[in-house]
This record gives sequence, structure tokens and C-alpha cells, in this order.
Amino acid sequence: MKRLILVSFSVLLALFSSSSEGDSQTVKIGAVVPLTGRYAALGAQVKAGYEIGVQHLNAAGGVSVGGKKLQIELTMLDDESDPTKTVARLETLATQGVVAYLGGAGSDLHAAAASIGDKNKIPYLGVAFAFNGIHKQGLRYLFSPFPKSPDLTKETFVFLDAAIPAAQRPRKVALLLERTDWGKEMGSLWESQAKQHGYQIVASGEYAPGSKDFSDLILKAKSAGAETVLALPSPPDGMTIMKQMKELDFNPKVHLFIRAADPPVWSQNLGKDGDYVLLSPGWHFAARYPKVTELNEAHQKLFNRPADPIVGPSYACIQILADAITRAGAADREKIRNTVAATNLTTVVGPVKFRADGTGEVKVFFQQWLKGKQELVWPKDFATAPFGYPAPAFSQR
Repeated sequence: MKRLILVSFSVLLALFSSSSEGDSQTVKIGAVVPLTGRYAALGAQVKAGYEIGVQHLNAAGGVSVGGKKLQIELTMLDDESDPTKTVARLETLATQGVVAYLGGAGSDLHAAAASIGDKNKIPYLGVAFAFNGIHKQGLRYLFSPFPKSPDLTKETFVFLDAAIPAAQRPRKVALLLERTDWGKEMGSLWESQAKQHGYQIVASGEYAPGSKDFSDLILKAKSAGAETVLALPSPPDGMTIMKQMKELDFNPKVHLFIRAADPPVWSQNLGKDGDYVLLSPGWHFAARYPKVTELNEAHQKLFNRPADPIVGPSYACIQILADAITRAGAADREKIRNTVAATNLTTVVGPVKFRADGTGEVKVFFQQWLKGKQELVWPKDFATAPFGYPAPAFSQR
């Protein structure tokens, strides 16, 4: 049974069947987000960013459409972390007259969803996915203000080179790669960037998502003397890898776990064993950009903590859409698509523009779990703590 969450932060006005009609009193946008299933922890952050963004926008009077202020009406559906259901939910939203889609979390879910925007000629904005291959399909309606694989892999070594003196750099690298298209993409790019920066890939292995035993990969990395581990697991897989690394006494100096370490459950589950792990979720609440303070205050009231990493990019999607709708001057899907493509806006994640393939020109952030908190360690001018290097052995934490 479909789980439907209707989000409306203003008094509901009259219901209209289509946002494209001239007398519509709201601008309808639709989101499909994994609120349950394996991506639920990430989906919760996406949901919070969208909801707070809509709340702030509507509280300020809504979005200007042809000189008239209209409220945003957001309908959010749960795809249960199932790509088949992602597609079905998007088709449902299309029949409800939404003028824009907002995506969920996880590269495989976005891969299933992205073409639906082009099929229905509805602009699709998504974050919490780094898979660049989706953007190589010639999709006109796909936009993502979020770092992609080429950005992340390049910045990995830019950061390590800037943060660690040359003589102390952890040159021997192990890749633990999820057996997915995104895993192959990241692995190939990390290998290329490692070579360019003078690092050596000493071990590389694949695993199926949802695996329970990573010991072979870990032992191969350990025996090869790997000092850096680069991986992109889901949160459950990442936590299992960390537990087994401790059990097998494998203590690399650097761990970068894209995606896995993003949600708060990482530290709740692993405690001190989850410290020193780097992540790059697209944002940090210490970024000094307009509206970040208001976002943090709203998130603090709801969850008793500043905004989680993916909340920022999700909130930015609402900012981008509101700006695009205003510039379009109409709740018209094609006009909105064109104004999104021409975005030149400073959001809570910083300046955002879109390349021709829909990828965003955005800043890359690196966080690190230190003493149970996500500290921003890169870019240096926003840093909330120094980079914790080298990571101490598990037995010494």
C-alpha cells in the first residue's frame, strides 16, 4: 500500500486539478523520497530539507508567479527504497499536475527516476546522488545541485594533498567498491586521480550491496599495507565494514566512506569506532551562506540539532525552484525547466549554476566524525575542526 504524506504549510485554499491552469491558487510540486527501506536514514534528511524549505517559502508569502504570490503545495510519496516504486510514484504525481519533481536519495533510485522527468516533460531536481552516469543519457529535465563522481574523486586527492605534508601522505590506497554502476564509475575515477597525484592503488575489490561478510576484501587491503581506504557503501554496509575492520585489526590512516557515514545513525551505532571516518555529503551547517542560520534554527527546533548534511542541498532545491518559477513567470513545466537550466543563484550550499548536462557547479565539502560529531574539515576557510590524521588504531580510541 502506498504511503502518502501531504505537506502543506499554509491554510489550504481551493483545490484545483492542474497547476498549469491559469486560476490555480497553489503551485504543485511532487517529491518521491525513501522514507522506509535501506535509504530511510538518508531520505529522512531529504524530507526535512524539502519541508523546511517549503515552510520558509510559504511563510514569506509563497512564490511570485506573474506578479501574484502563490503558496507551494508539496506532495511527498515514499518509494520504500525500491526503484520500481520510485517510477510508479513519479507517474502518480504527474497525473496530479505537479510542475516539478524533487528526487529522493541513492544513485540507483535516481537512475530509475531521472528519465521519467524527460518522459513527462517535468523538471526533476535531485540531490544525495553522485552517480555521473545518469547525466550522460542526454536528459534535458534532470538537474542536480550536488557534487558528482568527477568532483568527489578529484577533490579527494586535492584535499589529502592540502591537508597532509608530502612526506606523511598515505600513498597506499585500497578501494572497496560496491558492485553497481556508480561503484565502477567511482573506482575508475579514483584510480585515475590517484595516479595523477602520486598515490598507488594496492588493493581493489567489489562486493554486492547488502553483503554480510567483507573479510576477504579487508584482509587483502590489510596484507597490501593500505594506508587509505576509499569506499561508497550504503549506511548498513558501511557500518558492517567498520565493525569487521575492527575485528580484523585493520587500521588505515584515512577512511573515506562516501554516503555510508552521512546519517546520525553512523555514530549512534558505532560509537568511537565510527570516529575519524571522512564523508562528503554535499554540505555542512557551518557553511557561511545566506539562510543557513535560519535553516539551522528551524532544524534545531524540530530535531534538537543543527541541520544534517543532506538537509542543506535539499533545502537548496526549494530555493532553486522558487527562483526558477519566479523567473518563468508562470507555473508552466517547460518554462520552469528553462529557467532552472539558467540558474545563477547563491543558496545555502553556496553559488549554484548548472552545466549543459544538468550537473551542478557546486562546492565539495569533506566532513569527519570526531568525538561523535560531524566536523567540517574542508574547505579550510569554513572548517570547524582540524583534520584528524592519522586515524588512531581502533584499540587506542
